[in-house]
Amino acid sequence: MNVWTRLRPAAAIVLAMAVTAGAQTPEGQAKGPEEKEQAKADAGIPVPPESSSVTKHDLTLGGQVIHYTATAGNLLIRDEQDKPNASIFYVAYTQDGADAKSRPVTFFYNGGPGAATIWLHMGSFGPVRVITQSPEASVPAPFNLVTNEYSLLDKSDLVFIDAPLCGFSRAVGKGTVKDFAGTDQDIAAFRKFIERYITANQRWNSPKFLFGESYGTTRSAGLVSALQGDGVSFNGVVLLSSILNYNVRNPGYDTEAVGYLPSFAAIGYYYKKVKATGTMAEWVEQAREFARGPYAQALQQGDRLPQAQFDAIAAQVAALTGLKVEYVKEAKLRVSASRFRKELLRDDDRTLGRYDARFMGWDFDAAGESPGSDPSDTGIAGTYVGAFHDYIQRELKYMSQEPYYTSGPGVNQTWDFKHKSAGSGGRGEQSNPDTAVDLADTIRKNPRLRVFSANGYFDLATPFFATEYDLNHMSLPEKLVGNVEYGYYPAGHMVYLNVEALKQMKRDMARFYASALHN
Repeated sequence: MNVWTRLRPAAAIVLAMAVTAGAQTPEGQAKGPEEKEQAKADAGIPVPPESSSVTKHDLTLGGQVIHYTATAGNLLIRDEQDKPNASIFYVAYTQDGADAKSRPVTFFYNGGPGAATIWLHMGSFGPVRVITQSPEASVPAPFNLVTNEYSLLDKSDLVFIDAPLCGFSRAVGKGTVKDFAGTDQDIAAFRKFIERYITANQRWNSPKFLFGESYGTTRSAGLVSALQGDGVSFNGVVLLSSILNYNVRNPGYDTEAVGYLPSFAAIGYYYKKVKATGTMAEWVEQAREFARGPYAQALQQGDRLPQAQFDAIAAQVAALTGLKVEYVKEAKLRVSASRFRKELLRDDDRTLGRYDARFMGWDFDAAGESPGSDPSDTGIAGTYVGAFHDYIQRELKYMSQEPYYTSGPGVNQTWDFKHKSAGSGGRGEQSNPDTAVDLADTIRKNPRLRVFSANGYFDLATPFFATEYDLNHMSLPEKLVGNVEYGYYPAGHMVYLNVEALKQMKRDMARFYASALHN
């Protein structure tokens, strides 16, 4: 039974007794409304006990039957005064009878910031996954959950964590949004949760991995450093659809235009808008060479770029991406991802998805500059949310009267992006996080740490070429450069939406885990 359901009546009685007992002042006068409200605020939000729903299951992977336990529950984390300030919801899948010394444990989370982990949980490497009609919009209920033949449960125990204030995670006691809505606040909360989990479940001596998606990669790079600072060393970090450096995303930077160009080329290839020969990977490599060479050099000249060179670069951009030459010229050679999503299929009256450009949509205003919505978001959200609620209630026996927040209320809107990096070399606080610095510092201190960067070719939220730039500029010693490796898939931000890509990624994960455990 869910702790929130169970706690609510008892907590209400206790709180009512407390208010009644203090309703009279020492002089026998009743407290006014303001005093009563202050008393409630001083008491804080009721703190639930740590509790869980435990169920037993079987899964067959590669001919091997895995008996496993699913645990859906909450753990408490504490503030600097050692008082509980958040109850963190998680679902763990652990193989029965496995030796903790040899059995890895992997911690999964989505990003946002302020997003619950429903997407990784129901789509990637858990024991079940929801079927979508990707890249078409998925049909309404009834939803179809299937055994996940690409689960990672044959390689590791899996723990899916909802960030503070997201999913079923809640602030408790004196906890508030500002305690968690920030780069460093978020890292601290996850550090405390993971240390609490490995303590409560006796997993200190298990091999450990982090698996973050999107802003979850920003978190992972800072989190693995923070955990190592507490003496918790990790074997591996998986970065899915990364954004590690928020500083280069500001308007006016040519690096943004350069970072997106190879993704535009991949999408142009996918839609057959380019005259390409060879494979998509070969076409993308041509775009990489052009982007880091002639394109970047041309953009650096700004308004002083000679007209003949301007015309030549515009023609090359158009040839690589499928855009019209005149449009590239009108954009001064710098086409934003939003405009590309609107322009590439304008003649077909279609728009492209941001998270996954394989998804196509329609806009009310066909003449507009940017798409009105993201079909790669709206096309799957209902399926994931509906299937998750049905699964957690029917299969995991976890019941709650609380709403499940796919996005934590007020979290993203009030996020504090400042970050104090452990690897900043004394340069002070960053106004926007660049946690690649933290990751590099961690690799130098833990040279056994392996990193796998997974990337979708059709992701227009976190383009793969920008990720390559950040990870290739960590100033690692030559001997440690090979600790970071890459995987590329014919998919978008959520690679697992393409089942063939998920199959390929599972093979890469099996190899990565083996190398991380035996290097």
